Amino acid sequence: MDKIHLYDKILSPMVTEKTTNLSEQNKIVFKVPRAANKTNLKKNIEKIFKVNVTKINIINKQNRTKVARGKKVNVQGYKKAIITLKKGQSIDLTSGI
Repeated sequence: MDKIHLYDKILSPMVTEKTTNLSEQNKIVFKVPRAANKTNLKKNIEKIFKVNVTKINIINKQNRTKVARGKKVNVQGYKKAIITLKKGQSIDLTSGI
């Protein structure tokens, strides 16, 4: 499988205060396409980053409406995956791949 196709299943890493705290528990959070599933994500992440994935949790964030400057604005939802790595392994998101 070509590496370009492997990266299609991972849109971007999510770097927030909460995800930084999760990294202490060997968990990494990625934004993934809506069509992604656990088995394909596991295979792709293990091939790209050369780590062992023990568990994947997927969360669907729904579309929502918020008020900005007095107008209703639709905020598009997304899908995120919380990947648990084998103990002692990690992925360095700050360096290039």
